[in-house]
Amino acid sequence: MTRLLICAALALEARALRHGLAAAPPAGVEARVIRTGMGPRRAARAGCLLPPYDALAVAGFGGALDAALRPGDVVVADEVRFGARAHPCASASLLAGELTRAGLRVRVGPLLTIGHVVRETERRRLAATRRPGPVPGPRGASSPGRDVALAVDMESGPLTEAAGGRPVAAVRVVVDGPGTPLLGLATLRAGLTARRALRLAGPALTRWARAVEQTGPRPGRTEDDIRIPPPGEVLS
Repeated sequence: MTRLLICAALALEARALRHGLAAAPPAGVEARVIRTGMGPRRAARAGCLLPPYDALAVAGFGGALDAALRPGDVVVADEVRFGARAHPCASASLLAGELTRAGLRVRVGPLLTIGHVVRETERRRLAATRRPGPVPGPRGASSPGRDVALAVDMESGPLTEAAGGRPVAAVRVVVDGPGTPLLGLATLRAGLTARRALRLAGPALTRWARAVEQTGPRPGRTEDDIRIPPPGEVLS
């Protein structure tokens, strides 16, 4: 039995994930959804207290930086950037495939974790901010085009760091983005669209966890962690 732990910041996110899991009970996977609270400090505290698991997923809503993303689109992180570190998510493509088969529109790319809600002016700046220096791939190879983050959240960085090399995924369903600000009139409709997508993501996460567990966890693996120069103009 694969133990999947899904971390969600908000009660609304946790409920959507649990509803999705209840609608499609996973076979061979013991899935548990916990609420960590909002923001990197709460996520870091939660990361120190996580119950045992074989695979860890951080899932919830996020803000788009890429103008092509729309509410309800799903961003699967192949790399989570937080402070001066970048934490690769090695099985992002596998998870993206499961989410796509669930009927969701999915993009794979870097996710940026910061400590506050992004407003429009900052969103434009972040969307234009490139990672300083060359962009290494998971094994140090150059990965052109991966220097700009697709989306932003407030919890994935500390939690992916807490995974300590075990299989980890970060999934964000877009609620707001360029042209659709979080506190705009379209927020309610965007939120409902994102909640439906998040429900569908739950069963896909269990299939991902089962698949990565069968390939064998690699506890203690740290060589994929990439240290990058701190983008001081971006992160606070």
